[in-house]
Amino acid sequence: DEFISSPPRKTVRFGGTLTEILLKYEKGDTTDFELLKHQLSDPDIKDAQIINWLHEFRASVAYLTKELGQLVNILLKLPWLRRSREVVEEYLGFLGNLVSAQTVHLRPCLRMIVAQFVPPRITIREDDVDISDSDDDDENISANFDTCHRALQTVARYVPSTPQFLMPILVEFFPFINKSERTLECYVHNLLRVTVYLPTLRLQILELIIEKLLKLDVSTPQQDIEDAEETANNCASEEKSTEEGLFDMEEDEDRKGSKVVSPNIERMAHPLAERLDILMTILFSYIRDVCHVDGKLDISNTKDLYRDLVSVFDKLILPTHASCHVQYFMFYICSFKLGLAEAFLDHLWKKLQDPNNPSVIRQTAGSYIGSFLARAKFIPIVTVKACLDLLVNWLHKYIDNQDKGANAYCDVALHGPFYSTCQAVFYTLIFRHKQLLDGNLRKGLSYLQSLNFERIVMCQLNPLKICIPSVVNLFAAITRKYQLVFCYTIIERNNRQFIPVVRSGTGGDLVQTCTNPLDSFFPFDPYILKRSKKTIDPMYQFWEELSAEDLEDLKKPIKKGTSEDEDDDFLKGETPQNDGVVEIAPNSYESNTRSPVSSIGSPADCYVPYPL
Repeated sequence: DEFISSPPRKTVRFGGTLTEILLKYEKGDTTDFELLKHQLSDPDIKDAQIINWLHEFRASVAYLTKELGQLVNILLKLPWLRRSREVVEEYLGFLGNLVSAQTVHLRPCLRMIVAQFVPPRITIREDDVDISDSDDDDENISANFDTCHRALQTVARYVPSTPQFLMPILVEFFPFINKSERTLECYVHNLLRVTVYLPTLRLQILELIIEKLLKLDVSTPQQDIEDAEETANNCASEEKSTEEGLFDMEEDEDRKGSKVVSPNIERMAHPLAERLDILMTILFSYIRDVCHVDGKLDISNTKDLYRDLVSVFDKLILPTHASCHVQYFMFYICSFKLGLAEAFLDHLWKKLQDPNNPSVIRQTAGSYIGSFLARAKFIPIVTVKACLDLLVNWLHKYIDNQDKGANAYCDVALHGPFYSTCQAVFYTLIFRHKQLLDGNLRKGLSYLQSLNFERIVMCQLNPLKICIPSVVNLFAAITRKYQLVFCYTIIERNNRQFIPVVRSGTGGDLVQTCTNPLDSFFPFDPYILKRSKKTIDPMYQFWEELSAEDLEDLKKPIKKGTSEDEDDDFLKGETPQNDGVVEIAPNSYESNTRSPVSSIGSPADCYVPYPL
């Protein structure tokens, strides 16, 4: 009775069976074939019609050869994703049958799936003019993405060579960086999901994502981000004061309250910085989720991901000058286990000391070592000391090899890695000297004296002339306080001269320039993207601004209990005659004095004047 009373499924069809239509088409009769294409292209096609057609196509995939590529393209454009579960399952079955029987259609199938990795666009037209082009806020978008990944896994299961055909398509479909935040967010998230079930593509996908992030990063200097934030804050303050003037009556209290609290408190004012912030948050989440299983660190997964990320770091990050944020993916993964941080430092150390590497790569490796040692809270002082021993010993050997040779003069072109290493050591000492001396002052001082900074500072290569002045001045103040070396005589002499960069001009003349010779930067300067910085801040060593007492304390050498150093020349009568303090951050800087990146959270240049 139930079968008799149930109405038949209504489907409107014209022409014969699919097999008959395709056979007629092969013989030159295209009437029914054109009608078939028209029906499949109908925007109002019903679910039942789609299911019936797909069922027939699944049984006739042998006929869907390369010559019928146009018909296959129409099938791939069917609106299957947002249909009933029955349509979705039938379509996934059709895709599996199609690619297994006709691999010639693999690329179009992959392109169709990858095109769904971003939210659909809604375009509103008025008088033939597009007046809106925004992301569809579909509440089922997450479920749709899940279905897309099922489709991709289905194809990959039937065609083992899918990864090599998929990767160029993933590159091609990557949205332009000026696309909406939502579009970029969805696409990057879906790319990272692909790495879970196609692990052979992980390295290439990470390279692709980090390359795009790097372009965003270098397009948004920190100074531009800070300027945008400052402008936005000023505008918000003006609006708030205006609103408080307009809505001052009791009945408007609720309205006032809602106006004062900004809903975009975590939003970056700079549009490209906002995109970068969202994508960095996704990357950090991915790293965390891959490395942790059930809340516990999985050593095997972590090591594998670390190797991939180091490979990407070498290929993309290390050769890129002055990126601000993207390199923090290495900072983050190294925080999971000390062994990873030590492996990263060892990797950078090998880059630095290898004479076969280009000088610029060696210099950048030195910058990374110094910045990493200074800023990473998770690196214990014993590791810092081990690294300082390596770096300082290398410096002394370098001086041994150069001091009596023909090249024993100040020239960045000849000795760039040496100066970069000096700056890394100075910078590390500035941040870590209190920890090095903590607990046992005598033992700490003995260790610092064993590093023999005086020989490094006094050598013919004159590193104090080349390193960033703000770093030099703080290093000079700290080493003077602890009677390690007196730098001010050399600084005074250097300040009377231009910084020489010796180059041969066309006429054989010497060219002198006064720029930042190392063109150096600190890769782990403060991270300022609002959302993703929450991941970094707990493990990040911020610079503690020096108080007036600290500044005064730096001017006074400590009193020693032993008399062995009491007759040292530089300890006599060295009370500074000028109490002025100039504050400049020891960040990378432009035109010798001003940094293109933020000075927030970096040590101020506590310029402690030297005796006249």
